[in-house]
Amino acid sequence: MKLADRLQEIQPFFVMDLLARARELEAQGSSVIHMEIGEPDFPTPQSVIRAGQQSLSDEKTHYTPALGLPELRQKIAHYYQSEFNLELSPRRIIITPGASGALQLALAVLVNPNSEVLLADPGYPCNRHMVRLFEGKAVSVPVDAESLFQLTPQRLEQYWTEQTVALMIATPSNPTGNCIGKDAMQSLIDDVDKHHAMLIVDEIYQGLVYDAENYTALTLSDEIIVINSFSKYFGMTGWRLGWMVVPEEMVDAIDRVSQNIFLAPSTIAQYAALEAFSTESMSVMQARRDEFKQRRDYLLAELRRLGFKILDVPQGAFYIYADCTALSNDSFELSAQLLEKAGVAVTPGKDFGSYKAAAHLRFAYTQPVSVLEQGVARIEKYIKDYL
Repeated sequence: MKLADRLQEIQPFFVMDLLARARELEAQGSSVIHMEIGEPDFPTPQSVIRAGQQSLSDEKTHYTPALGLPELRQKIAHYYQSEFNLELSPRRIIITPGASGALQLALAVLVNPNSEVLLADPGYPCNRHMVRLFEGKAVSVPVDAESLFQLTPQRLEQYWTEQTVALMIATPSNPTGNCIGKDAMQSLIDDVDKHHAMLIVDEIYQGLVYDAENYTALTLSDEIIVINSFSKYFGMTGWRLGWMVVPEEMVDAIDRVSQNIFLAPSTIAQYAALEAFSTESMSVMQARRDEFKQRRDYLLAELRRLGFKILDVPQGAFYIYADCTALSNDSFELSAQLLEKAGVAVTPGKDFGSYKAAAHLRFAYTQPVSVLEQGVARIEKYIKDYL
């Protein structure tokens, strides 16, 4: 069997091998503290679950329009109005099968063979793989702690070419949890506009912001694509539902592609998501946000105490991207040793790119503080016993 050539450039998550090994150890009776997977430990709020169950009882199981339930698009528009004082036409809001579905649609309407898309290294690995899926070229731009692991017009300057069609950024970001402030975002918008490209802003961790303004880039421009999700803040990972907001002139093209790729998002998930914006659900999610902040504050201080170098406080999401060079110059080997000898699973930097990847580990604080405390104690013992 001959598979498509592009598959040679689409890599799996390296952390999945670690996760598989962790599951083996657990099956053998070992205890493993999981700080590797970027999925909230909280279940979907009960009010949302009840809404999904009710949709089944009401036999709401048929296809919806490809762009999503009109009621949900209107509900999201109201969310932008109430949260950000932003008037947004529901027509520009497109419901998608997860944020990954939104990214596919965005790239499908922008990328031709050999088109270039600029993105940060380190960054979420699926982004570059998705560009390759559409026969484009993902151009990685190195970022580090000096720029809070975010792109700036100065860092991008040498990477723009006539083939560049888009710049992809994330705020808060994965793997670092760092945000892009409003002024910096405006500078990026202006820079992208100057080069006649499209800005794609990943806002899937919106709401999980602790020490910065929780704004949307849509307040700064109508001519960008913003991708969001019900997975992270709303706690609906397994429901596979997201949305995107696009310029008016792009809606019809997105509609055509969506009809052909997805036909429609999950009907049950959409009806459940209507309840995600209720007062009851939002109250639950705000309390969870506050707990995530407590977890971050605890783990950040402890990792620094143990010798990890973290210059700036991550402002959002639920990740800490830590420089581990005081302990090891090979984060992949260190992550393997932490799993085998300490029973702690963390993600090596090479899952997120190549720039200084061996110097970093990503810690996900998606466990209660009591569990994080156990993880910290195990890491400390490993350092004393083996380093």
